[in-house]
Amino acid sequence: MRLTYTERQKAFRSEIRSWLADNVPKTPLQSFDTEEGFEQHRQWEARLFSGRWSAVTWPEEMGGRGCDLIEWLIFEEEYWAANAPLRVNQNGVFLLAPTLMEYGTDEQKKRFLPRMAAGEDIWAQGWSEPGAGSDMAAIRCKAVRQGDHYVINGQKTWSTRAVWADWLFGLFRSDPDSTRHHGLSFVLVPLDTPGITIRPIKQLNGLPGFAEIFFDEVKVPVENRLGAEGKGWNIAMATAGFERGLMLRSPARFQQSARLLVDLYRRNRDVADADPSIRDAVIKAYMDAEAYTLATYRTACRLAKGGQIGAEASTNKIFWSELDLLIHETAMRILGPRGELVQHPVEAAAINGATHNWLDGFLFAQAGPIYAGTNEIQRNIIAERMLGLPRA
Repeated sequence: MRLTYTERQKAFRSEIRSWLADNVPKTPLQSFDTEEGFEQHRQWEARLFSGRWSAVTWPEEMGGRGCDLIEWLIFEEEYWAANAPLRVNQNGVFLLAPTLMEYGTDEQKKRFLPRMAAGEDIWAQGWSEPGAGSDMAAIRCKAVRQGDHYVINGQKTWSTRAVWADWLFGLFRSDPDSTRHHGLSFVLVPLDTPGITIRPIKQLNGLPGFAEIFFDEVKVPVENRLGAEGKGWNIAMATAGFERGLMLRSPARFQQSARLLVDLYRRNRDVADADPSIRDAVIKAYMDAEAYTLATYRTACRLAKGGQIGAEASTNKIFWSELDLLIHETAMRILGPRGELVQHPVEAAAINGATHNWLDGFLFAQAGPIYAGTNEIQRNIIAERMLGLPRA
């Protein structure tokens, strides 16, 4: 497969490359899992928005550029190559926004999307509960309607970005007598509402990337419901499809990591070649990153012609999560014990020519097979919906 680009696409690539060269911070931002870093990344979202780069696939009237998926892939390639900051509002821009555009009212789109694109509202995800992780149909957190409000009681956990976020989108049981995927509603909740308690959850690196959220008689207007009451399951599945499919993890992310891995190997070849399997792992990581890229371009072209992405999103999720593990496990093997001594990007760059915080990436990669639906669940989906195998 040979990728060729139109003159318009080449000009688009040149435009974003130039803008990033002028605007990407010269000093790495603090982690957005710290309060200071969170605000730094919010400001970066605002800067992206000022150049109309925060949501390139959105319609122009919503602050985007109306780009197609190929242009989005080009944007992502340049973004990651420029070592631009991670997107603190990825839950909103890449997951909730496409869902809003499909299921939201015109009023909801006008209300939420521009503020989301500008970084004025940062969104957290409210799926998991203590008894409902990968099995979202087991959700028990209730949103009982009382007049023009829902009253929410219960708990969410592993809520990404919730410590300092402004809003949460989540799935709640609006019919208390319902079971499984019936009677669930998709509700947008401001996190400063009275009755909400947020408790940070530390990640492996010690920073609070997640939180558990407790709801005690929390009143949320019915107008904050997305889609019809009790029909939230289908909407949530659409959001999960965006998460597992193309938008959340672009191939450029892994291409850049694979290039950095190759560079790390070359700088440390005298040590790495003592174990021939390390060289093989580097080659496999690079090839897999390229293969994922080509497969994504093929999917994007099919979607542009009216196709759809369904259960195959699960194959994407398994592939990129396991690729991320391979890349970072291999890097840690190359670095050896010294790779475990650094905690911050600036320190990481000073360790034997490393140009990436491999330890932080390694720790985060461990979560890849779990979030967005565990890989075990994704294999069940592939078996049942793609291969037609019977349920176990």
